[in-house]
Amino acid sequence: MRHLLNPLDFSVEEIDDLLALAREIEQNLPKYAHVCDGKKLATLFYEPSTRTRLSFEAAMLNLGGSVLGFSSANASSAAKGEVWQIPSA
Repeated sequence: MRHLLNPLDFSVEEIDDLLALAREIEQNLPKYAHVCDGKKLATLFYEPSTRTRLSFEAAMLNLGGSVLGFSSANASSAAKGEVWQIPSA
């Protein structure tokens, strides 16, 4: 698994493939309704971004997964300076 942190880390072909998959999912929602069963999406937005946060949550729920997160960084240990690391796959 790779993490999408910086779009410049991907080749043009990889980005095209990712966008093609997004179109496929959008056009065939029932086919993908359970692809994230048993998966969790953890979110932490350091800036207020209700629309983005809700979009991520809705997408994960539409794929059958669950979401955990905070409404703001002030409601988490990040306010104390705790740093979150993304584990390598």
